[in-house]
Amino acid sequence: MSSSDIYNDLTLYITPEKFYIEPKAGDELLIIDRPSEHIEVQRNAGQIPAASSRKDFCGLLGSINLLAGCYLVIATQRELSDNNLYLNMVEQVLSTPFHFFSYSYDITHSIQRLHDISGEFWQQSLLERADQRFVWNGHLLQPFRRLNLKRFCLPLMHGFVSINQCVINGQSFVWAIISRRSVFRAGTRLFRRGVDKDGNVANFVETEQIVEFQGDRSSFVQVRGSIPLYWQQNPDLRYKPPPTLLEVDPQEQQAACLRHLEQLAKLYGKQGAEGRMEKAFKDALNALSYPFARYEPFDFHAECRKMRWDRLSILIDRVALDQEEMGFFLLLRDGTLSSLQEGVFRTNCIDCLDRTNVVQSMLAHRNLETQNQSLEQQLSFESLFKNVWADNADVLSIEYSGTGALKTDFTRTGKRTKLGLIRDGINSLTRYYKNNLTDGFRQDAIDLFLGFGKVVSPLTIEKGWRYITFPSVLLVAVAMFVASAILPSEYSTESLLYMLFWGSMVSATAHSIFPVRYGVCG
Repeated sequence: MSSSDIYNDLTLYITPEKFYIEPKAGDELLIIDRPSEHIEVQRNAGQIPAASSRKDFCGLLGSINLLAGCYLVIATQRELSDNNLYLNMVEQVLSTPFHFFSYSYDITHSIQRLHDISGEFWQQSLLERADQRFVWNGHLLQPFRRLNLKRFCLPLMHGFVSINQCVINGQSFVWAIISRRSVFRAGTRLFRRGVDKDGNVANFVETEQIVEFQGDRSSFVQVRGSIPLYWQQNPDLRYKPPPTLLEVDPQEQQAACLRHLEQLAKLYGKQGAEGRMEKAFKDALNALSYPFARYEPFDFHAECRKMRWDRLSILIDRVALDQEEMGFFLLLRDGTLSSLQEGVFRTNCIDCLDRTNVVQSMLAHRNLETQNQSLEQQLSFESLFKNVWADNADVLSIEYSGTGALKTDFTRTGKRTKLGLIRDGINSLTRYYKNNLTDGFRQDAIDLFLGFGKVVSPLTIEKGWRYITFPSVLLVAVAMFVASAILPSEYSTESLLYMLFWGSMVSATAHSIFPVRYGVCG
Protein backbone atom coordinates (compact mmCIF):
# COMPACT_ATOMS: atom_id res chain seq x y z
CA MET A 1 0.00 0.00 0.00
CA SER A 2 1.58 3.29 -1.10
CA SER A 3 1.63 6.41 1.07
CA SER A 4 -1.01 8.05 -1.15
CA ASP A 5 -3.57 5.23 -0.94
CA ILE A 6 -6.64 5.79 1.21
CA TYR A 7 -7.04 3.46 4.16
CA ASN A 8 -9.85 1.04 3.39
CA ASP A 9 -9.72 -1.25 6.40
CA LEU A 10 -9.94 0.52 9.76
CA THR A 11 -11.10 0.08 13.33
CA LEU A 12 -12.93 2.75 15.33
CA TYR A 13 -12.39 2.74 19.10
CA ILE A 14 -14.88 4.78 21.12
CA THR A 15 -14.55 6.24 24.61
CA PRO A 16 -16.69 8.98 26.22
CA GLU A 17 -13.90 11.49 25.56
CA LYS A 18 -12.31 10.45 22.28
CA PHE A 19 -12.55 8.61 18.97
CA TYR A 20 -9.51 6.56 17.98
CA ILE A 21 -9.25 5.48 14.34
CA GLU A 22 -6.66 2.80 13.67
CA PRO A 23 -5.86 1.68 10.11
CA LYS A 24 -4.95 -2.00 9.98
CA ALA A 25 -2.30 -1.42 7.34
CA GLY A 26 -0.36 1.43 8.96
CA ASP A 27 1.23 2.68 12.17
CA GLU A 28 -0.72 5.94 12.30
CA LEU A 29 -3.50 6.68 14.76
CA LEU A 30 -6.15 9.34 14.20
CA ILE A 31 -7.41 10.81 17.48
CA ILE A 32 -10.50 13.02 17.73
CA ASP A 33 -11.24 14.77 21.01
CA ARG A 34 -15.02 14.69 21.28
CA PRO A 35 -15.64 17.77 23.52
CA SER A 36 -13.21 20.08 21.71
CA GLU A 37 -13.38 18.39 18.27
CA HIS A 38 -9.60 18.63 18.09
CA ILE A 39 -8.16 16.22 15.52
CA GLU A 40 -4.59 14.98 15.38
CA VAL A 41 -2.56 12.12 13.96
CA GLN A 42 -0.07 10.36 16.20
CA ARG A 43 2.17 7.37 15.83
CA ASN A 44 0.36 4.34 17.22
CA ALA A 45 2.12 3.57 20.48
CA GLY A 46 -0.62 1.86 22.42
CA GLN A 47 -2.65 4.96 23.34
CA ILE A 48 -6.01 3.21 22.88
CA PRO A 49 -7.68 2.46 26.25
CA ALA A 50 -8.46 -1.19 26.83
CA ALA A 51 -12.00 -0.37 27.96
CA SER A 52 -13.03 1.29 24.68
CA SER A 53 -15.68 -0.22 22.42
CA ARG A 54 -14.70 -0.99 18.83
CA LYS A 55 -16.20 -1.15 15.36
CA ASP A 56 -14.60 -2.16 12.08
CA PHE A 57 -15.31 -0.02 9.03
CA CYS A 58 -13.96 0.60 5.55
CA GLY A 59 -13.81 4.37 5.10
CA LEU A 60 -13.98 7.65 6.99
CA LEU A 61 -16.51 9.90 5.28
CA GLY A 62 -16.32 12.86 7.70
CA SER A 63 -18.09 14.22 10.78
CA ILE A 64 -21.18 16.26 11.51
CA ASN A 65 -22.25 18.29 14.53
CA LEU A 66 -25.72 17.48 15.80
CA LEU A 67 -27.55 18.47 18.96
CA ALA A 68 -25.82 15.83 21.04
CA GLY A 69 -22.38 16.71 19.73
CA CYS A 70 -19.98 15.50 17.04
CA TYR A 71 -20.87 12.40 15.03
CA LEU A 72 -18.50 10.51 12.78
CA VAL A 73 -19.80 9.40 9.39
CA ILE A 74 -18.14 6.16 8.39
CA ALA A 75 -18.64 3.63 5.61
CA THR A 76 -19.46 0.15 6.85
CA GLN A 77 -21.15 -1.40 3.80
CA ARG A 78 -18.23 -1.96 1.44
CA GLU A 79 -17.31 -5.27 2.99
CA LEU A 80 -20.96 -6.28 3.00
CA SER A 81 -21.42 -5.43 -0.65
CA ASP A 82 -18.29 -7.36 -1.54
CA ASN A 83 -19.49 -10.28 0.53
CA ASN A 84 -22.93 -10.14 -1.06
CA LEU A 85 -21.37 -10.81 -4.44
CA TYR A 86 -19.67 -13.94 -3.14
CA LEU A 87 -22.69 -14.95 -1.09
CA ASN A 88 -24.73 -14.73 -4.28
CA MET A 89 -22.19 -17.01 -5.93
CA VAL A 90 -22.42 -19.60 -3.16
CA GLU A 91 -26.21 -19.38 -3.19
CA GLN A 92 -26.16 -19.74 -6.98
CA VAL A 93 -24.42 -23.11 -6.67
CA LEU A 94 -26.49 -24.33 -3.72
CA SER A 95 -29.77 -23.31 -5.36
CA THR A 96 -29.00 -25.24 -8.55
CA PRO A 97 -30.97 -28.49 -8.30
CA PHE A 98 -30.10 -30.86 -6.78
CA HIS A 99 -27.70 -31.63 -3.91
CA PHE A 100 -27.98 -34.85 -1.92
CA PHE A 101 -26.52 -36.27 1.27
CA SER A 102 -26.92 -39.30 3.50
CA TYR A 103 -25.97 -39.62 7.16
CA SER A 104 -25.03 -43.29 6.88
CA TYR A 105 -25.01 -44.57 3.27
CA ASP A 106 -22.15 -43.51 1.00
CA ILE A 107 -23.98 -42.23 -2.09
CA THR A 108 -20.74 -41.18 -3.80
CA HIS A 109 -19.74 -44.81 -4.49
CA SER A 110 -21.40 -47.42 -6.67
CA ILE A 111 -22.48 -50.68 -5.03
CA GLN A 112 -19.70 -52.55 -6.82
CA ARG A 113 -16.99 -50.18 -5.56
CA LEU A 114 -18.29 -50.47 -2.01
CA HIS A 115 -18.24 -54.26 -2.26
CA ASP A 116 -14.62 -54.32 -3.48
CA ILE A 117 -13.27 -52.20 -0.60
CA SER A 118 -11.30 -53.63 2.34
CA GLY A 119 -12.40 -53.61 5.98
CA GLU A 120 -10.09 -50.73 6.94
CA PHE A 121 -12.07 -48.50 4.62
CA TRP A 122 -15.14 -48.75 6.84
CA GLN A 123 -13.20 -47.45 9.84
CA GLN A 124 -12.84 -44.07 8.15
CA SER A 125 -15.32 -41.23 8.42
CA LEU A 126 -17.99 -40.79 5.77
CA LEU A 127 -16.06 -37.84 4.32
CA GLU A 128 -12.74 -39.70 4.26
CA ARG A 129 -14.10 -42.73 2.48
CA ALA A 130 -16.27 -40.81 0.00
CA ASP A 131 -15.27 -40.74 -3.66
CA GLN A 132 -13.71 -37.28 -3.77
CA ARG A 133 -14.68 -36.88 -7.44
CA PHE A 134 -18.27 -36.44 -6.33
CA VAL A 135 -17.95 -34.51 -3.03
CA TRP A 136 -19.07 -31.00 -3.95
CA ASN A 137 -18.40 -29.44 -0.56
CA GLY A 138 -14.93 -30.97 -0.22
CA HIS A 139 -13.29 -27.53 -0.41
CA LEU A 140 -15.67 -26.09 2.18
CA LEU A 141 -14.88 -28.95 4.56
CA GLN A 142 -11.11 -28.60 4.12
CA PRO A 143 -10.54 -26.75 7.44
CA PHE A 144 -12.31 -29.57 9.29
CA ARG A 145 -10.26 -32.42 7.83
CA ARG A 146 -7.29 -31.66 10.06
CA LEU A 147 -9.32 -31.95 13.24
CA ASN A 148 -11.10 -34.80 14.95
CA LEU A 149 -14.47 -33.60 13.70
CA LYS A 150 -15.46 -36.49 11.45
CA ARG A 151 -18.98 -36.68 12.86
CA PHE A 152 -19.59 -33.06 11.93
CA CYS A 153 -18.57 -33.37 8.25
CA LEU A 154 -21.43 -34.18 5.89
CA PRO A 155 -20.40 -34.87 2.25
CA LEU A 156 -22.62 -33.30 -0.40
CA MET A 157 -23.23 -34.84 -3.82
CA HIS A 158 -24.52 -32.91 -6.83
CA GLY A 159 -26.60 -34.67 -9.45
CA PHE A 160 -29.83 -36.65 -9.49
CA VAL A 161 -31.41 -39.34 -7.30
CA SER A 162 -34.69 -41.18 -7.78
CA ILE A 163 -35.66 -44.16 -5.58
CA ASN A 164 -38.89 -45.96 -6.45
CA GLN A 165 -40.88 -48.84 -4.99
CA CYS A 166 -42.14 -50.86 -7.96
CA VAL A 167 -44.27 -53.94 -8.61
CA ILE A 168 -44.03 -56.33 -11.58
CA ASN A 169 -46.14 -59.49 -11.73
CA GLY A 170 -47.00 -59.07 -8.06
CA GLN A 171 -43.34 -58.92 -7.06
CA SER A 172 -42.20 -55.79 -5.21
CA PHE A 173 -38.71 -54.37 -5.75
CA VAL A 174 -36.78 -51.12 -5.44
CA TRP A 175 -35.51 -49.43 -8.59
CA ALA A 176 -33.23 -46.41 -8.31
CA ILE A 177 -31.18 -44.06 -10.47
CA ILE A 178 -28.23 -42.12 -9.01
CA SER A 179 -26.28 -39.63 -11.14
CA ARG A 180 -23.10 -38.16 -9.67
CA ARG A 181 -21.50 -35.03 -11.16
CA SER A 182 -17.73 -34.76 -10.89
CA VAL A 183 -16.13 -31.73 -9.24
CA PHE A 184 -13.16 -31.91 -11.61
CA ARG A 185 -13.48 -29.59 -14.59
CA ALA A 186 -17.02 -28.79 -13.46
CA GLY A 187 -18.76 -25.83 -14.96
CA THR A 188 -21.25 -24.51 -17.46
CA ARG A 189 -22.05 -25.61 -20.98
CA LEU A 190 -19.84 -23.35 -23.14
CA PHE A 191 -17.27 -22.30 -20.55
CA ARG A 192 -16.17 -25.86 -19.73
CA ARG A 193 -15.36 -28.17 -22.62
CA GLY A 194 -12.88 -30.92 -23.31
CA VAL A 195 -10.12 -32.32 -21.14
CA ASP A 196 -7.44 -30.93 -18.82
CA LYS A 197 -3.83 -32.04 -18.44
CA ASP A 198 -4.80 -34.57 -15.76
CA GLY A 199 -7.34 -36.34 -17.97
CA ASN A 200 -10.43 -34.86 -16.30
CA VAL A 201 -13.22 -33.94 -18.71
CA ALA A 202 -16.01 -31.41 -18.49
CA ASN A 203 -19.52 -32.52 -17.50
CA PHE A 204 -18.38 -35.93 -16.28
CA VAL A 205 -21.30 -37.80 -14.74
CA GLU A 206 -21.49 -41.32 -13.38
CA THR A 207 -25.01 -42.78 -13.51
CA GLU A 208 -25.87 -45.95 -11.61
CA GLN A 209 -29.04 -47.98 -12.00
CA ILE A 210 -29.81 -50.06 -8.90
CA VAL A 211 -32.36 -52.85 -8.45
CA GLU A 212 -33.00 -54.47 -5.06
CA PHE A 213 -35.29 -57.52 -4.98
CA GLN A 214 -35.81 -59.61 -1.85
CA GLY A 215 -32.28 -58.87 -0.67
CA ASP A 216 -30.59 -59.36 -4.06
CA ARG A 217 -28.94 -56.17 -5.33
CA SER A 218 -27.86 -55.38 -8.87
CA SER A 219 -26.06 -52.35 -10.26
CA PHE A 220 -25.36 -51.10 -13.78
CA VAL A 221 -23.05 -48.09 -14.18
CA GLN A 222 -22.61 -45.77 -17.16
CA VAL A 223 -20.61 -42.56 -17.56
CA ARG A 224 -20.77 -39.50 -19.76
CA GLY A 225 -18.24 -36.73 -20.32
CA SER A 226 -16.99 -34.18 -22.79
CA ILE A 227 -14.85 -35.36 -25.71
CA PRO A 228 -11.42 -35.95 -24.07
CA LEU A 229 -9.42 -33.58 -26.25
CA TYR A 230 -8.21 -30.01 -25.86
CA TRP A 231 -11.03 -28.00 -27.41
CA GLN A 232 -13.26 -25.04 -26.66
CA GLN A 233 -16.56 -23.49 -27.71
CA ASN A 234 -16.54 -19.99 -26.26
CA PRO A 235 -19.82 -18.02 -26.41
CA ASP A 236 -19.69 -15.25 -29.02
CA LEU A 237 -23.39 -14.36 -29.53
CA ARG A 238 -23.76 -16.84 -32.37
CA TYR A 239 -26.54 -19.35 -31.79
CA LYS A 240 -24.14 -22.27 -32.08
CA PRO A 241 -20.48 -21.23 -31.72
CA PRO A 242 -18.27 -23.65 -33.65
CA PRO A 243 -16.26 -26.05 -31.47
CA THR A 244 -12.56 -25.43 -31.99
CA LEU A 245 -9.66 -27.77 -31.40
CA LEU A 246 -6.90 -25.97 -29.53
CA GLU A 247 -3.61 -25.66 -31.35
CA VAL A 248 -1.55 -28.09 -29.33
CA ASP A 249 0.86 -30.77 -30.38
CA PRO A 250 -1.00 -33.92 -31.56
CA GLN A 251 0.99 -35.94 -29.05
CA GLU A 252 -0.31 -33.71 -26.25
CA GLN A 253 -3.87 -34.33 -27.47
CA GLN A 254 -3.25 -38.05 -27.45
CA ALA A 255 -1.56 -37.95 -24.04
CA ALA A 256 -4.53 -36.14 -22.45
CA CYS A 257 -6.96 -38.55 -24.09
CA LEU A 258 -4.88 -41.50 -22.90
CA ARG A 259 -4.84 -40.21 -19.31
CA HIS A 260 -8.62 -39.99 -19.39
CA LEU A 261 -9.00 -43.50 -20.78
CA GLU A 262 -6.56 -44.85 -18.21
CA GLN A 263 -8.64 -43.23 -15.47
CA LEU A 264 -11.73 -45.00 -16.77
CA ALA A 265 -9.92 -48.31 -17.16
CA LYS A 266 -8.65 -48.10 -13.59
CA LEU A 267 -12.05 -47.23 -12.17
CA TYR A 268 -14.37 -49.24 -14.40
CA GLY A 269 -12.36 -51.63 -16.57
CA LYS A 270 -12.60 -51.84 -20.36
CA GLN A 271 -14.96 -49.33 -21.98
CA GLY A 272 -16.71 -48.52 -25.26
CA ALA A 273 -17.87 -45.10 -26.50
CA GLU A 274 -19.79 -34.37 -34.36
CA GLY A 275 -18.12 -33.66 -37.35
CA ARG A 276 -14.59 -32.50 -36.86
CA MET A 277 -14.63 -33.26 -33.12
CA GLU A 278 -15.82 -36.81 -33.71
CA LYS A 279 -13.09 -37.38 -36.28
CA ALA A 280 -10.41 -35.94 -33.97
CA PHE A 281 -11.56 -38.22 -31.14
CA LYS A 282 -11.55 -41.23 -33.44
CA ASP A 283 -8.11 -40.35 -34.82
CA ALA A 284 -6.72 -39.96 -31.30
CA LEU A 285 -8.06 -43.37 -30.29
CA ASN A 286 -6.72 -44.98 -33.45
CA ALA A 287 -3.31 -43.41 -32.87
CA LEU A 288 -3.26 -44.61 -29.27
CA SER A 289 -4.32 -48.18 -30.12
CA TYR A 290 -5.52 -48.40 -26.53
CA PRO A 291 -6.53 -52.03 -25.92
CA PHE A 292 -9.13 -51.35 -23.23
CA ALA A 293 -11.41 -49.06 -25.24
CA ARG A 294 -13.60 -49.60 -28.28
CA TYR A 295 -15.02 -46.65 -30.17
CA GLU A 296 -18.53 -46.90 -31.63
CA PRO A 297 -19.52 -43.78 -33.63
CA PHE A 298 -23.16 -43.03 -34.40
CA ASP A 299 -24.36 -40.10 -36.53
CA PHE A 300 -27.42 -39.25 -34.48
CA HIS A 301 -28.83 -36.55 -36.76
CA ALA A 302 -28.31 -38.50 -39.98
CA GLU A 303 -29.69 -41.78 -38.66
CA CYS A 304 -32.66 -40.27 -36.81
CA ARG A 305 -33.63 -37.47 -39.21
CA LYS A 306 -37.31 -36.76 -39.83
CA MET A 307 -38.03 -37.76 -36.21
CA ARG A 308 -37.15 -41.43 -36.85
CA TRP A 309 -35.86 -41.96 -33.34
CA ASP A 310 -36.80 -45.61 -33.45
CA ARG A 311 -33.59 -46.00 -35.46
CA LEU A 312 -31.62 -45.61 -32.23
CA SER A 313 -32.16 -49.34 -31.90
CA ILE A 314 -29.46 -49.67 -34.60
CA LEU A 315 -26.87 -48.36 -32.14
CA ILE A 316 -28.17 -50.46 -29.25
CA ASP A 317 -28.03 -53.59 -31.42
CA ARG A 318 -24.47 -52.75 -32.48
CA VAL A 319 -23.27 -52.66 -28.87
CA ALA A 320 -25.46 -55.51 -27.60
CA LEU A 321 -22.60 -58.00 -27.57
CA ASP A 322 -20.40 -55.52 -25.68
CA GLN A 323 -23.13 -55.07 -23.08
CA GLU A 324 -23.48 -58.82 -22.62
CA GLU A 325 -19.73 -59.22 -22.16
CA MET A 326 -19.62 -56.25 -19.79
CA GLY A 327 -22.36 -57.65 -17.59
CA PHE A 328 -23.58 -55.99 -14.40
CA PHE A 329 -22.96 -56.24 -10.68
CA LEU A 330 -25.18 -58.72 -8.84
CA LEU A 331 -24.90 -59.54 -5.14
CA LEU A 332 -27.25 -62.23 -3.85
CA ARG A 333 -29.09 -61.98 -0.55
CA ASP A 334 -26.80 -64.55 1.11
CA GLY A 335 -23.73 -62.44 0.31
CA THR A 336 -22.67 -64.47 -2.71
CA LEU A 337 -21.20 -62.40 -5.52
CA SER A 338 -22.98 -63.60 -8.65
CA SER A 339 -21.42 -61.27 -11.25
CA LEU A 340 -19.34 -58.13 -11.73
CA GLN A 341 -19.60 -55.34 -14.25
CA GLU A 342 -16.34 -55.44 -16.18
CA GLY A 343 -16.24 -52.26 -18.21
CA VAL A 344 -18.42 -49.23 -18.74
CA PHE A 345 -20.24 -47.46 -21.56
CA ARG A 346 -18.88 -43.94 -21.97
CA THR A 347 -21.46 -42.04 -24.01
CA ASN A 348 -21.07 -38.52 -25.31
CA CYS A 349 -22.51 -36.11 -27.82
CA ILE A 350 -21.19 -32.56 -28.12
CA ASP A 351 -22.87 -31.45 -24.85
CA CYS A 352 -23.22 -34.86 -23.14
CA LEU A 353 -26.81 -33.95 -22.31
CA ASP A 354 -29.81 -34.64 -24.50
CA ARG A 355 -28.80 -37.31 -27.01
CA THR A 356 -26.45 -38.85 -24.45
CA ASN A 357 -29.29 -39.33 -21.98
CA VAL A 358 -31.51 -40.93 -24.61
CA VAL A 359 -28.85 -43.53 -25.41
CA GLN A 360 -28.06 -44.15 -21.75
CA SER A 361 -31.73 -44.74 -20.97
CA MET A 362 -31.93 -47.33 -23.75
CA LEU A 363 -28.83 -49.14 -22.46
CA ALA A 364 -30.28 -49.08 -18.94
CA HIS A 365 -33.56 -50.47 -20.26
CA ARG A 366 -31.75 -53.30 -21.99
CA ASN A 367 -29.94 -54.06 -18.73
CA LEU A 368 -33.30 -54.40 -16.97
CA GLU A 369 -34.58 -56.64 -19.75
CA THR A 370 -31.79 -59.12 -19.03
CA GLN A 371 -33.11 -59.32 -15.46
CA ASN A 372 -36.83 -59.40 -16.36
CA GLN A 373 -37.84 -60.60 -19.81
CA SER A 374 -41.47 -59.45 -19.41
CA LEU A 375 -40.57 -55.80 -18.89
CA GLU A 376 -42.19 -54.59 -22.12
CA GLN A 377 -45.63 -55.74 -20.94
CA GLN A 378 -45.43 -53.74 -17.70
CA LEU A 379 -47.00 -50.47 -18.83
CA SER A 380 -46.98 -48.78 -15.42
CA PHE A 381 -43.30 -49.52 -14.87
CA GLU A 382 -42.47 -48.54 -18.46
CA SER A 383 -44.06 -45.16 -17.85
CA LEU A 384 -42.17 -44.72 -14.58
CA PHE A 385 -38.89 -45.76 -16.20
CA LYS A 386 -39.22 -43.29 -19.07
CA ASN A 387 -40.25 -40.40 -16.85
CA VAL A 388 -37.46 -40.94 -14.31
CA TRP A 389 -34.85 -41.03 -17.07
CA ALA A 390 -36.38 -37.87 -18.57
CA ASP A 391 -36.20 -36.24 -15.12
CA ASN A 392 -32.55 -37.29 -14.94
CA ALA A 393 -31.98 -35.60 -18.29
CA ASP A 394 -33.70 -32.40 -17.19
CA VAL A 395 -31.81 -32.09 -13.90
CA LEU A 396 -28.37 -32.82 -15.38
CA SER A 397 -29.11 -30.37 -18.18
CA ILE A 398 -30.15 -27.63 -15.73
CA GLU A 399 -26.93 -28.20 -13.79
CA TYR A 400 -24.74 -27.84 -16.90
CA SER A 401 -26.64 -25.68 -19.40
CA GLY A 402 -29.13 -23.85 -17.19
CA THR A 403 -32.25 -25.29 -18.89
CA GLY A 404 -34.12 -28.56 -19.05
CA ALA A 405 -33.00 -31.18 -21.54
CA LEU A 406 -34.01 -31.34 -25.18
CA LYS A 407 -35.70 -34.38 -26.72
CA THR A 408 -37.19 -35.58 -23.42
CA ASP A 409 -40.51 -36.14 -25.20
CA PHE A 410 -38.89 -39.19 -26.80
CA THR A 411 -37.57 -40.41 -23.46
CA ARG A 412 -40.98 -39.96 -21.80
CA THR A 413 -43.20 -41.30 -24.60
CA GLY A 414 -40.93 -43.28 -26.90
CA LYS A 415 -41.54 -40.93 -29.85
CA ARG A 416 -40.88 -37.36 -30.93
CA THR A 417 -43.85 -34.98 -30.81
CA LYS A 418 -44.61 -31.51 -32.17
CA LEU A 419 -45.16 -30.27 -28.61
CA GLY A 420 -41.73 -31.62 -27.75
CA LEU A 421 -40.22 -29.71 -30.66
CA ILE A 422 -41.82 -26.48 -29.40
CA ARG A 423 -40.49 -27.12 -25.90
CA ASP A 424 -37.04 -27.79 -27.35
CA GLY A 425 -37.21 -24.48 -29.21
CA ILE A 426 -37.99 -22.58 -26.00
CA ASN A 427 -35.19 -24.35 -24.13
CA SER A 428 -32.76 -23.67 -26.97
CA LEU A 429 -33.51 -19.94 -26.89
CA THR A 430 -33.17 -19.91 -23.10
CA ARG A 431 -29.83 -21.70 -23.39
CA TYR A 432 -28.66 -19.12 -25.91
CA TYR A 433 -29.49 -16.28 -23.52
CA LYS A 434 -27.94 -17.91 -20.46
CA ASN A 435 -24.84 -19.23 -22.21
CA ASN A 436 -24.02 -15.79 -23.61
CA LEU A 437 -25.09 -13.47 -20.80
CA THR A 438 -25.24 -15.22 -17.41
CA ASP A 439 -23.04 -18.32 -17.48
CA GLY A 440 -19.82 -16.36 -16.92
CA PHE A 441 -21.04 -15.50 -13.42
CA ARG A 442 -22.30 -19.05 -12.88
CA GLN A 443 -18.92 -20.46 -13.93
CA ASP A 444 -17.17 -18.14 -11.47
CA ALA A 445 -19.61 -19.28 -8.78
CA ILE A 446 -18.83 -22.95 -9.38
CA ASP A 447 -15.07 -22.27 -9.37
CA LEU A 448 -15.40 -20.36 -6.10
CA PHE A 449 -17.50 -23.07 -4.44
CA LEU A 450 -15.16 -25.88 -5.48
CA GLY A 451 -12.02 -24.01 -4.47
CA PHE A 452 -10.68 -23.36 -7.96
CA GLY A 453 -11.34 -19.61 -7.79
CA LYS A 454 -10.05 -16.98 -5.41
CA VAL A 455 -11.82 -14.32 -3.41
CA VAL A 456 -10.74 -10.79 -4.29
CA SER A 457 -12.39 -7.45 -3.73
CA PRO A 458 -14.13 -6.14 -6.85
CA LEU A 459 -12.73 -2.73 -5.90
CA THR A 460 -9.19 -4.02 -6.41
CA ILE A 461 -9.71 -5.67 -9.79
CA GLU A 462 -7.83 -3.92 -12.55
CA LYS A 463 -10.27 -4.11 -15.42
CA GLY A 464 -7.91 -2.79 -18.07
CA TRP A 465 -8.39 0.05 -20.50
CA ARG A 466 -10.84 -1.70 -22.80
CA TYR A 467 -13.44 -2.21 -20.05
CA ILE A 468 -14.04 1.54 -20.15
CA THR A 469 -12.95 2.47 -23.66
CA PHE A 470 -14.82 -0.15 -25.69
CA PRO A 471 -18.27 0.39 -24.11
CA SER A 472 -17.83 4.15 -24.55
CA VAL A 473 -16.90 3.73 -28.21
CA LEU A 474 -19.85 1.36 -28.69
CA LEU A 475 -22.31 3.90 -27.27
CA VAL A 476 -20.96 6.66 -29.52
CA ALA A 477 -20.98 4.36 -32.56
CA VAL A 478 -24.58 3.26 -31.94
CA ALA A 479 -25.70 6.88 -31.50
CA MET A 480 -23.94 8.00 -34.68
CA PHE A 481 -25.27 5.03 -36.66
CA VAL A 482 -28.86 5.78 -35.57
CA ALA A 483 -28.38 9.48 -36.34
CA SER A 484 -26.95 8.78 -39.79
CA ALA A 485 -29.84 6.42 -40.50
CA ILE A 486 -32.80 8.62 -39.48
CA LEU A 487 -31.69 12.25 -39.78
CA PRO A 488 -30.94 12.71 -43.52
CA SER A 489 -34.00 13.83 -45.49
CA GLU A 490 -32.59 11.98 -48.48
CA TYR A 491 -29.74 9.55 -48.79
CA SER A 492 -26.62 10.29 -50.80
CA THR A 493 -23.52 8.23 -51.41
CA GLU A 494 -21.80 10.20 -48.68
CA SER A 495 -24.53 9.55 -46.10
CA LEU A 496 -24.64 5.86 -46.97
CA LEU A 497 -20.87 5.58 -46.57
CA TYR A 498 -21.18 7.45 -43.29
CA MET A 499 -23.82 4.98 -42.10
CA LEU A 500 -21.71 2.03 -43.28
CA PHE A 501 -18.71 3.34 -41.36
CA TRP A 502 -20.59 3.69 -38.07
CA GLY A 503 -22.31 0.33 -38.60
CA SER A 504 -18.89 -1.26 -39.00
CA MET A 505 -17.74 0.47 -35.83
CA VAL A 506 -20.74 -0.94 -33.93
CA SER A 507 -20.03 -4.44 -35.22
CA ALA A 508 -16.27 -4.35 -34.57
CA THR A 509 -16.61 -2.87 -31.09
CA ALA A 510 -19.37 -5.27 -30.06
CA HIS A 511 -17.28 -8.19 -31.29
CA SER A 512 -14.39 -6.97 -29.14
CA ILE A 513 -16.54 -6.57 -26.03
CA PHE A 514 -18.66 -9.68 -25.82
CA PRO A 515 -15.94 -12.35 -25.87
CA VAL A 516 -14.51 -10.71 -22.73
CA ARG A 517 -15.40 -12.67 -19.59
CA TYR A 518 -16.45 -10.46 -16.73
CA GLY A 519 -15.81 -12.23 -13.45
CA VAL A 520 -14.04 -12.04 -10.16
CA CYS A 521 -12.68 -15.54 -9.75
CA GLY A 522 -9.25 -16.44 -11.01
